[in-house]
Amino acid sequence: MNIRTNHLLKLGAGLLGVMLAGCSVLPEAQVDPTRYYVLSGPGLADAGAAAHEGTLILGLKAVRLPPYLDKISVAVRHGTNELVYNDYARWAEPLNEGIARVLRARLLASPAVNRVFNYPFPFDQKRDYDIAVNVIRCEGAKEGNQAFARFAVVMEITTGGENSRLVTRRMFSAPERAWDGRDYAALVQALSDDVGDLCAEVVAALPAAGK
Repeated sequence: MNIRTNHLLKLGAGLLGVMLAGCSVLPEAQVDPTRYYVLSGPGLADAGAAAHEGTLILGLKAVRLPPYLDKISVAVRHGTNELVYNDYARWAEPLNEGIARVLRARLLASPAVNRVFNYPFPFDQKRDYDIAVNVIRCEGAKEGNQAFARFAVVMEITTGGENSRLVTRRMFSAPERAWDGRDYAALVQALSDDVGDLCAEVVAALPAAGK
């Protein structure tokens, strides 16, 4: 083996070693820090068990959100006017659909309610009352060193059918629930509890439920 051949072999071995060393230090895949959240309510089994105990047949109209809440990220209000959206804390479903889902399940769990139809309503099914919910607040809030969950809506109950009449329209504001400002799972659970309080308010406002 001549000197030139030996030199080429050594050079090739060196390059191979560098390549192998490079392969061994490739950066590991990073874990995605994004977390997805859903509002929670009674289980399907609980709702189904209570679905035939009551007599009321209700229609639940599409829940309406202000544009600033119609986002994929969970909103947190700082002070009066500033909004912060955490890209790593996201809703797993559209927020209005989540509120409607939990509200429907909680209504079905009420002893006064027999069935709840989502909008668009079936043509051949009569309803005692229709419920509309316009959301005003459904977010975290930070003021100084304090943080809260805030939930407020305008709810409207009308009689069912084409010639409907207004039964009640009122503002519902849930009590502020303390939040540590960091745990988004706790924030979403607090908002879920607020939807539960809203359901109790709706059921109490239904004329047949108060008899």
